[in-house]
Amino acid sequence: MKFPSKLVLRTKNYQCYNEQLNSQPYPMLMTTANKDKLSSARFSEATDAFVEVFTASVDFDQRMAQQDIDGSIAHATMLCKIGILSAQERDSIFQGLQQISEEIANDDFQWSVKQEDVHMNIEARLTDLIGMAGKKLHTGRSRNDQVATDIRLYMRSEIHAIIKVIARLQLALLDMAEQEAGTIMPGFTHLQVAQPITFGHHLMAWFEMLVRDKERLQDCLKRVNIMPLGAAALAGTSYPIDREMTAELLGFSRPSANSLDSVSDRDFAIEFTASASIIMMHLSRFSEELVLWASAQFDFIELPDAFCTGSSIMPQKKNPDVPELVRGKSGRVTGHLVSLLMLMKSQPLAYNKDNQEDKEPLFDTADTLNNCLRAFADMVPHITAKRDNMFNAAKKGFATATDLADYLVRKGMAFRDAHEVVGLAVRLGLESERDLSELSLAELQGFSEMITADVFDVLSLQGSVASRQHIGGTAPNTVRAAIQSARLAL
Repeated sequence: MKFPSKLVLRTKNYQCYNEQLNSQPYPMLMTTANKDKLSSARFSEATDAFVEVFTASVDFDQRMAQQDIDGSIAHATMLCKIGILSAQERDSIFQGLQQISEEIANDDFQWSVKQEDVHMNIEARLTDLIGMAGKKLHTGRSRNDQVATDIRLYMRSEIHAIIKVIARLQLALLDMAEQEAGTIMPGFTHLQVAQPITFGHHLMAWFEMLVRDKERLQDCLKRVNIMPLGAAALAGTSYPIDREMTAELLGFSRPSANSLDSVSDRDFAIEFTASASIIMMHLSRFSEELVLWASAQFDFIELPDAFCTGSSIMPQKKNPDVPELVRGKSGRVTGHLVSLLMLMKSQPLAYNKDNQEDKEPLFDTADTLNNCLRAFADMVPHITAKRDNMFNAAKKGFATATDLADYLVRKGMAFRDAHEVVGLAVRLGLESERDLSELSLAELQGFSEMITADVFDVLSLQGSVASRQHIGGTAPNTVRAAIQSARLAL
């Protein structure tokens, strides 16, 4: 694993305050027999073995190793500029961190619970590799601002990756919507046939949900991309650090404005998880419709075999496992949102150990969301629409009843009277088991003399969808125009 090239290039723009600075070794600290314990000089007894494991976070926060290394590179560059580190020490730190990065990438790094977390594991290994310079790296920072910085770097990367997968899913939806722009299907309210629409129009509704989802993530990114490094434990540091420089090196928009808030708050993580919960809610709604449409009762679509499984006992079954699992995972992400809200709701300023519990729900949210979006982006291009079945279903349930009412209004009838007339016509259709378009002109004129032979133009499914040509309507030409605009926006 290599350091990000932009970060390496940015570090070269900064020279040390004194290139000939002599490194003064720190005096050796007197320690107790408990030499493995962090800050061991303060304690007279070893940490309980269970407590050592119980309080450690290295099993899950090690995934932020590269972010931790990147933050240390920037921090060391800044310390060199202000004269805390010599150029030789800085370069030694760089080389040591490079080796650690490669060890982690190759699974050669030995993680230790005794070092508690990713930060201390890397620092301990760095000190083993380069000696005293490794102990100087932590000057002017705390694990409190270090972890807050790592989380933001991690989240920034994850948000960018998720936005890319959303865009891939959107493109898949656009391609399918274009193919099905003229495919007529029933539109539903209360899961009852309401009005005829096109399948392309329905798919574009999903697309619009994802537009908002992506915008929420992009807006969240503005608050994620603020650098807490330099806040130290809670009050800042007495060293003459250059936070603007460090922020620039790490690609943050600016340093944070308050040291207490910087280390203690996790609203940026809550905001991300809230955005993720909304996306998962949308994916769950997509999933529900796919499950319904793939059933024998609807039979609107065929899901690709590669995204379905069979039954252990019923050989005829083709189960829509991917949509069902995505639908189920939406509750998992929403649960993480509630967990993070409860985690923060009673914490006093500033940092508390409670905040160690922010990472597992945050990491799992990012993983779950990314995987679900990927599954949909891979699956959607291979869904087959059963157009004849959709069309026949739209002929049931008197889907053009509203069109008949609108027809009468255009002839001069008040809408409430037209509503009553159409209700009587529907009753006749129900009694005779015929659609409105199958009633005779004489039968329709029995309800209103305003009805003439041109009524059958509006009672056809094709005429109904074609008449809705305004922005946002379901007419095929309107759908195609919406798809073209969406492609340009992407």
